[in-house]
Amino acid sequence: MKQTVTHKRKDRGRSPRKIYHFLITLPVIIAVLFQASCKKNSADQKAPPPQTAIPVMAATAVEKDVPVELRAIGNVEAYTTVSVKSQVGGYLEKINFIEGHDVKEGDLLFIIDPRIYEAELKQAKANLAKDIAQLENARLIFERDKILIKSGNVSQEEYDQASANAAVLANAVEADKALVENAKLQLSYCYIHAPITGRTGSILINKGNLIKANDTTPMVIINQIQPINVNFAVPAQYLNEIKKRMEQDKLSVEAGTLQGAGSVETGALTFIDNAVDSTTGTIRLKGTFDNKDKILWPGDFVNVVLKLSTRPRVVVVPSQAIVTGQNGKFVFVIKKDLTVEMRDITSDYEINGEVVIDKGLSSGEQVVTDGQLRLVTGSRISIKNVSPEGQEQK
Repeated sequence: MKQTVTHKRKDRGRSPRKIYHFLITLPVIIAVLFQASCKKNSADQKAPPPQTAIPVMAATAVEKDVPVELRAIGNVEAYTTVSVKSQVGGYLEKINFIEGHDVKEGDLLFIIDPRIYEAELKQAKANLAKDIAQLENARLIFERDKILIKSGNVSQEEYDQASANAAVLANAVEADKALVENAKLQLSYCYIHAPITGRTGSILINKGNLIKANDTTPMVIINQIQPINVNFAVPAQYLNEIKKRMEQDKLSVEAGTLQGAGSVETGALTFIDNAVDSTTGTIRLKGTFDNKDKILWPGDFVNVVLKLSTRPRVVVVPSQAIVTGQNGKFVFVIKKDLTVEMRDITSDYEINGEVVIDKGLSSGEQVVTDGQLRLVTGSRISIKNVSPEGQEQK
């Protein structure tokens, strides 16, 4: 038992020495581990890769005069439309034109069988001749009685009767003349002429049919297309400016097909409606065009451009350069070192794919027109515009 106790005391005496040595070597161990860790971290940290240039399309802001225009969809209507109807009834004897072709004012279109109206004219002329003969005889009797009444050979009653007969027959002759004129007029209605110069539509009644006077269905419809009108509407907020411009001079109006192909007709604004459409907030206008080449056709829809004025020397960029963010509109401006900066701009007018810049951009500055989604301020770019020849430009 004594030996065992002694052994335990010896072990206890060694423990402080071990702890002392451990405490002495601990800072060394920590320093070594820290140095190793630093070497590892320095080995793991590599130099950041160089920033990759982002390919974009670019354009240059330019300064030029820009027309102020209002654009709308218009509807073409004939300058004049006439529904040709017959004023007399009868058998349709002849059609003297080809449907869908142009006719001139006064051209013969239809002939209705005129024989019955010729007969009525002859009868009216015969009645006129009979009454003229009777009038002449009555006037001779009256002139004779005027002499005889002075000598007492004719009574006053006979004289008055002769005077009345002459007056009645004179009125009958005037009535007969009116009947003759009416018969001539009815006969002339058998020959239907074009009331205007224009383009005929489909023939709505064929040869051989019986025509009713003033029937509800027209025989043919003629549209005058030279000149021609185009109806369109613009926001009522421009009404005062339009009226002011019209007082100074005629306003030019252009009309072209919706497909954008073909020529564009130029005319003048000739009509402003007398009331604003309260349901749409627009005012209806009308432009008149010479339509020499017959490009505009009744019933067709066209693109209309109303030119109000010109804004001189304003800065414009392609509309693709404008980006709309939470704080409004901005563009990416390209610097000389081929980095970009985001710049707020103010714009209120766009025409033909270009936007007028009121504030925020100067003429000659380059802006990004495609590739903005990958950009932030400071991004490096490479310009990849394509020239008209199809070659890339850097």
